[in-house]
Amino acid sequence: MASPNTEPRDPKAASPDPHLGRLLDFTEAMVFAQHQVRALITQGPGQMPTYTKNGHWVLEDDPWAPTWSGGFLTGLMWILARHTQDPWWRQQAERYSELLEPRKSDTSTHDIGFVLEPSWGRWYDLDPTPRARDVLIEGGRTMAGRLQTPGGYLSTWVDPGSTFIDVMMNVGIIFRAAAYSNDSALHDVAVTHCRTSRRYLMRGDGSTLHEGWFDTETGEFLRSATHQGWRADSTWSRGQAWAIYGFTTAYQYTGDTDMLDAARRAADFYISHTSGHGVPPNDWSDPAPALPWEASAAAIAAAAMLRLSIATGLDDYQAYGLRILTTLSSTEFIAADTPGWQGIIRHATYHQRNGLGIDESVMWGDYYFLEALDLAQQLTAKAGQQA
Repeated sequence: MASPNTEPRDPKAASPDPHLGRLLDFTEAMVFAQHQVRALITQGPGQMPTYTKNGHWVLEDDPWAPTWSGGFLTGLMWILARHTQDPWWRQQAERYSELLEPRKSDTSTHDIGFVLEPSWGRWYDLDPTPRARDVLIEGGRTMAGRLQTPGGYLSTWVDPGSTFIDVMMNVGIIFRAAAYSNDSALHDVAVTHCRTSRRYLMRGDGSTLHEGWFDTETGEFLRSATHQGWRADSTWSRGQAWAIYGFTTAYQYTGDTDMLDAARRAADFYISHTSGHGVPPNDWSDPAPALPWEASAAAIAAAAMLRLSIATGLDDYQAYGLRILTTLSSTEFIAADTPGWQGIIRHATYHQRNGLGIDESVMWGDYYFLEALDLAQQLTAKAGQQA
C-alpha cells in the first residue's frame, strides 16, 4: 500500500506543521466542540444550518440541494450525549431527531442516510427502541425506492439518470433497514448500487468520479460529470472521502472483499495524493486551486480511515486518520483561537462552483471531525485496556 509518512502520532505531540498554530489535544478539541454546538442550539433553537458565511451560520434553507445537513447537527448532539453522559445533551439530541423524523418518507432527496444515520441511527445504537428501528426501516425503504433497475444504481435528486459518489454514504441505511426487517430484497438493492458505483464511479487508480449518467431505459453508462470538482475527469476530494467511508460501510455489512478492495484503493489514492498534513485541496487535478485546503474532506477522510482500520486491523490507516485529526486540531483549522467564529473547523468548502460556503465551516465537516475524535478516543481507551 502506498502510505507515505504514516507513522503513529501522539495526539499531544507537536503540530505536524509549525505554521498551523497551537495544537489542541483531543480532549480540548472535544470541549471546544461542545461549546460551539451548545451556543448554536441555544441561540438558534431548532435551526439546522449547512454552512457559515464569514464564520456565522447561515440559517436560510440550503440554496443548492434539498436540505440534507440536519442529521449532522443532531449527530453532534448524540456524540456529545454519549461522550459526556450529560442528560441535557440527550434531551437535545432526541428533540432534534424528532424534528427530522418526517424525513423518513422524503422521496425528494438521495440523502436520507445523511439525515437519519447520524440522528436516528445513533439514537438506536445508544438505545435500540422499536420506534427508532421503525424510523430507520422506513428511511431505508424510502432510499431503496430510488433504485433505477436498468442501470442498477440509486438516482440523485438531480435526475433519474444521475448518481453521485456521495450516494455511497446513503446505502448504509438500506443495509440497516434490511437487517432490522430481515428483508433480503432491500439488502440486494444496496449491494447492487455499491457494485455499480465500484464499476463506473471508481477508476483503476482508485480515484473517483463525482457523477455518473446512465440511459434510464437501457442502463448504459453514458458519461461522467461533476458539480463540485474541477472537471468531469478529475477527482473531487470530498467525493473521494465519501468513497472511502461508503465502501468501508458496505464491507462491514457484507464482508464482500470487493467492497474492501474499493475502500482501500480509495484510501490509498487519498494518501498518495495528499500532503503529509492530510488536508487536500477541493480537487487534486486543479492546476491552480483557489484555496490550499478543503477541511471537510479531511474530516470525512479521518473518520473513514479510522473506520477502515477498525474493519481491517490495518494500523497504517489508523495512523493516517490520526495524522489528519491532529492537523485539524491545530488552530489553523479548529476555531478555538478565532473569536466570533461559530463553526468548529475552518477552511472547509461547500460548493466552490456556486460560491457557497467557501473557506468556511460546514456542518458535515464539524460532524465527521467530532466522529473522528470520538473514534480516536475509543481506540485509545481500548488500547489502554489491552495493555
